[in-house]
Amino acid sequence: MMATPESHPVSPQLELARKLNLLLDVVVAEGNTPYTYRQIEAGLNERGLTLSRARWAYMITGEGPLVTDPALLTGIAEFFRIPPEYMLGGGGDLPERVDAQLAFVKSLRVQRVVSFAARMLGDVSPETLQSITELLANESPPPEASPPV
Repeated sequence: MMATPESHPVSPQLELARKLNLLLDVVVAEGNTPYTYRQIEAGLNERGLTLSRARWAYMITGEGPLVTDPALLTGIAEFFRIPPEYMLGGGGDLPERVDAQLAFVKSLRVQRVVSFAARMLGDVSPETLQSITELLANESPPPEASPPV
C-alpha cells in the first residue's frame, strides 16, 4: 500500500482511483473535453474489452473490489496513451507526460486563485501578491494546520 504525506496507508482501490482520476484530469489539461464513460467504453470495445458503468464507477471512486484484470488495465492505459506499467502497478511513477500536465494544471489553478485574490483585495502590493503566489504554489499545508472555521 502507498502512504499519503500524512503517513496514512492508501488502499490499492484508492490508488487505482487516484491514477485514473489523474489521467482524466490530464485530458482536460491538454485542452480536451473530459472523457465520458461512453467514450472510454467505446475505446475499450475497439480493443475487444468490456467495461460496465458500475465497474467504472467503483474504479474511479476507489470503492468496491480491486480491479486487477491485466487486460482491462492495459486497455485503459492504451486508451490514455500511457505505458501499461503505470496501470499495472509497476513502480507507481507517473509517466512523464502525466507528471508535466499535472504541474501545468497546478500552475493554472494557482494563477486563477491569485487573479481572483487580486480582484477581491483591490490595491494589493506586488510583494503581497508574490507571497500569496508562493504560498499557493507550495504543497498543501502541513497536517497540523487547522482549517478556518
